[in-house]
Amino acid sequence: MRLLHIVPTYLPALRYGGPIRSVHALCRELAARGHDVHVFTTSVDGDGDSDVPLEKPVDLDGVKVTYFPSRHLRRLYWSPGMRHALVRAVPTFDLVHLHAIYLWPMWAGARIARNARVPYVSSPRGMLAPELIRRKNRLVKNAWLALIERRNLERSAALHATSTGEAEDLRRLGWSLPPISIIAHGVDDPEAVAEKPLSADVVSATSQDDYVLSFGRINWEKGLDRLIGALPLSPAARVVIAGDDREGHAASLSDLARRLGVSDRVTLLARHVGGADKERLFDRAACFAMPSLAENFGLAAFEAMRRGLSVLVTQEVGMSEIVRKADAGIVVEGSAEAVAGGLNILLADPVKRKTMGNAGCAHVVAHYGWPAIAQEMEALYRSVLANGGRKTSS
Repeated sequence: MRLLHIVPTYLPALRYGGPIRSVHALCRELAARGHDVHVFTTSVDGDGDSDVPLEKPVDLDGVKVTYFPSRHLRRLYWSPGMRHALVRAVPTFDLVHLHAIYLWPMWAGARIARNARVPYVSSPRGMLAPELIRRKNRLVKNAWLALIERRNLERSAALHATSTGEAEDLRRLGWSLPPISIIAHGVDDPEAVAEKPLSADVVSATSQDDYVLSFGRINWEKGLDRLIGALPLSPAARVVIAGDDREGHAASLSDLARRLGVSDRVTLLARHVGGADKERLFDRAACFAMPSLAENFGLAAFEAMRRGLSVLVTQEVGMSEIVRKADAGIVVEGSAEAVAGGLNILLADPVKRKTMGNAGCAHVVAHYGWPAIAQEMEALYRSVLANGGRKTSS
């Protein structure tokens, strides 16, 4: 198959979170399966731009990635150059896959694909979670949904959700949607980083074992205030929180820890952490915590499971259903008290933690390697094409 994926930003912007890494891993494995995989994206990298060639394909792990500039309306990733290229290119593809909503490239890609009679699959990537809509730009998002996104989603050949919870968010809209296929994120094996140097702040943070690790973007969606709020009720817990802090949320977390008198048990690494530093954080942790308010999947918790850590997640985390199925940790309600109760159970019983960690690792390796996930996605694409551009069953 000749496949075009459209995503707002892409590698090498590695400081971005799980969805972008997930899209690249999917594309990489589809290419490895013999498909002709292309990505159209922008060069937007936060307030700046990635240092990449523009408007010509770059090979990344067998994926042909074309970057386009976005010089105006950058929050929407508006790119006239991409629009012109889409008009020319879309008719040459068998299928288009859109990764995100609320953004100009997805709007343009869906409209051009419809005009060219090329089927497209839409992956909202967690952006329809009610809590995220309610707490951030609610009026703007609701207007965009009504005026633009409803048509785009209803006229998709199929919808892709990464969890049962995300599929329920889609159905809750009450629209005339195509079938929804639930295909989880995959997970990569840990990096081979032996003998590579470690950063001083990571060495300091990991000087004592048996801390609770939370890894990923530092913002309000991640519910990290719940984790810090649990510490007065979980006296054995020490927490290391690591990840990008593009919104300045780490300062409020530090202030909360000070007000609760637990600053000595909270370490904040508010920066991008990867490579040997990342593996060291996972290796020395007692368990992993993801107390998110809204999480369509929860890739960092999946990575923790792959590394043999037991996990504590809130019910709002999409992959909580996998944690339950694999008996890989504890699923709790979204309150500081519930988080504290879960932490106390895990920290009090190292044997239980180890058993859960081993079970989670075995489950992820058996079912969620990227080759298996790419095979599931390929089956979805083939089903769409076999039925004249529309999947007929979920």
